[in-house]
Amino acid sequence: MAVVPQKVAQQYRDNVTPRSGIVGDNVASYGLTDNPKASRSLAGDNPGSGRPYGSTDDSLAARVLGDIRHGGSQQSRFPDNTLAARVLGDSRALQQTRSYGASDENMLRNQILETHDTDSRSFAVRPVLHIIEVIFHRATADVPGSNTQISLLTVDPVDEKALHAGLQDMLELPTRIISAIACEVFCKSVASGDVHNTTMDILRLVRHYNWDAKAVLAVAAFAVSYGEFRLVANLYPTNPLAKAVALLKQLPEILELTSGSLKPKLEALFTLVRAKVDVTNVIVEFFDIQRDQYFSADSPETVAFLTLIPTAVYWVIRSTVVSASQILGLTGMGHEYISEAWELSSLAHKLKTIHSHLSGQLDRCYRYIEKKKDEEAFKAISTILESSHLDNSKPLRVLFYAKDDQPPLYDGHSKRRVGIEELRRKVVVLFITGLEIPQEDYTIIHQMYQEKRTYPLKNESQYEMVWVPLEESWTQLMLDRFERSKEEMDWLSVYHPSVVSPVVARYIRHPEKWRFNKKPIFVVLDTQGRVVHKNAMHMMCIWGSVAYPFSETKEKLLWEEETWKMDLLADAIDPRLTSWIQSGKYICLFGGEDIEWIRKFTRSIRETARESNIPLELLYVGKTKPKERIINDINAVIEAEKLATTMEWSYIWYFWLRIESMWYSKGQLLAGKNELAKNDPIMLGIIALLSFGSGTQGWALISRGSLEMTKGTGEHMHTAMVEHGKWKLKENEIGFVPALDEHLRDLRNKTPHHCTSLILPAVGAMPETVACAECGRLMERFTMFRCCAD
Repeated sequence: MAVVPQKVAQQYRDNVTPRSGIVGDNVASYGLTDNPKASRSLAGDNPGSGRPYGSTDDSLAARVLGDIRHGGSQQSRFPDNTLAARVLGDSRALQQTRSYGASDENMLRNQILETHDTDSRSFAVRPVLHIIEVIFHRATADVPGSNTQISLLTVDPVDEKALHAGLQDMLELPTRIISAIACEVFCKSVASGDVHNTTMDILRLVRHYNWDAKAVLAVAAFAVSYGEFRLVANLYPTNPLAKAVALLKQLPEILELTSGSLKPKLEALFTLVRAKVDVTNVIVEFFDIQRDQYFSADSPETVAFLTLIPTAVYWVIRSTVVSASQILGLTGMGHEYISEAWELSSLAHKLKTIHSHLSGQLDRCYRYIEKKKDEEAFKAISTILESSHLDNSKPLRVLFYAKDDQPPLYDGHSKRRVGIEELRRKVVVLFITGLEIPQEDYTIIHQMYQEKRTYPLKNESQYEMVWVPLEESWTQLMLDRFERSKEEMDWLSVYHPSVVSPVVARYIRHPEKWRFNKKPIFVVLDTQGRVVHKNAMHMMCIWGSVAYPFSETKEKLLWEEETWKMDLLADAIDPRLTSWIQSGKYICLFGGEDIEWIRKFTRSIRETARESNIPLELLYVGKTKPKERIINDINAVIEAEKLATTMEWSYIWYFWLRIESMWYSKGQLLAGKNELAKNDPIMLGIIALLSFGSGTQGWALISRGSLEMTKGTGEHMHTAMVEHGKWKLKENEIGFVPALDEHLRDLRNKTPHHCTSLILPAVGAMPETVACAECGRLMERFTMFRCCAD
């Protein structure tokens, strides 16, 4: 390290200073060699274009302070001739330091850019910066003023890792440039007293290097000298050589002051050093990401960052010059020449502001790169999931990331982790939900899996279900709940939510892909990994395992086989209902929550059945979204008065869930086919039932076994039963159900006033128009928000 001898320091105290304009003068003003080769090899300049670095017979002191030939007889422009004034500049320089206006910044940037003439010279910047961090961390660890609040850097205690990592790269380090910079910051800046010119001179010295290298070289020059200073200070109590050197530098006296009057200044110095290293790190990090294949030099984020770099490098180098002056004040000039703490803090504040701007812009660059990565990954995922393969292994590996080759899935039945191989050449149903699983969806999958476990060899059982929970973010409480939920399941689930990457999650949520939006969906992949259904939940709810392999093609075939009859409504909800159909009995399904109407209607229809001598069975099925308490109360009255047969609340709930699923499933097939939808008997029957179930008033549907059916509101149905005599003759001609259907149409025509509503959840394919189940006219459309707390 270049140290100013005490005798020379005394000359400074006696106002014997060199010419103020020496930094930036031509070669002859230094008394140095004018050999062009020396210039190119040491400073990186072109011949004759800059000042060479290399001494002939001048002493170090002469080159630092200047002799008579260098203008030593001229008076300083600083009246008090203090080192702080000479290093930080006069009042105009201080004003420039504090000002960071747009016009001044542009002017400064232009001056800086004029010094930049990069070529192929380079070195491994990051390893050198790691070494610098180690030096600052170790050199300030035990210095008074360096506390945990302002510690420069947090470095792994095993600094040897950084040292060894950079050892090979250090072989190409331009040490002569670092020495030249050290001469500028520790010697010539003291002579000239102009920090700006010294900074610009260093920029010219490193003009052939990239911007990150410029900053690192400047900080490295200071780190070497500061590290040497701290080595002597640390070793002088125990090492005779270090003690001798320390005595010449008066270190014992200085170190005694570091815990007293110098402590605030040292704290400010350490803050300044930390700030410039932080800025340097951001600059180096920016040039590191240029090696990323998704980096674009033309992106707005990159261009914006590049405009900030020149001035940022300037202030890093300028702070290095100022930091060096403080070390000179400690070792050679005397501690009274150290700058005031507020002056250092002001410069540190500027660097922190620059760091904030750079960090924000760097974050935008990272977001741009991540966006490009996500876009490419999204395209790759789309291609894989939308193509056929030999088997489903590749698509499943894309969906479920096996970190460290660990199995990404968990079998809730066997309580073990399983790999993708368990799903190979099987139909895979992805049960995609949030952490909250609605009861209806859980019930569907539970019933199907019970059947699958009971008949494992059936063709319809050759599928696997995988639970895939998606949330925007996961807290520890949510993760704990996830662990409990997967243990309760009888099917597969992801082992951890992180198995599904953010890009895959985006694909699942994308409105043009799988369209997941909180409400659960069942996405089906066939044995070749093709997506054959983006939501098979409704067909699974309607037909169960009969819907295997749960493809859109299978769904279409199943609907082609169906007609509007009691078998479609009954399925296997209640064994008694199935038995009645097979026996050819007349079956009446009725609902609503008006218990008085239930009493009147059940008595009147039983009387009508007795008059017509037909076997009749009555089954109460409630309404959509039934409340358990209300259903239980109505069931209790019906059973006590023996009005009809009842079902438990859970079966009633499932009955209406299937009707809603029919609406979604059939509606999806008829989407965009308005004319077909208006005349489709199944769709019309589904709409009628959902209209009945949306209110609290009574209604009824009557069928003869699996043959003809009719339906009506509670008022019309009760009136028709009371007026049985008016249509009894017609009944003898065409049958009970057809005759009743004709009479219900007559009643609707005679009483045109009615109010029918249809309430549907705002998900799935919503039709533009819906015809009224009573009169066939188009219904008005409203938006409704409802809270139904039981």
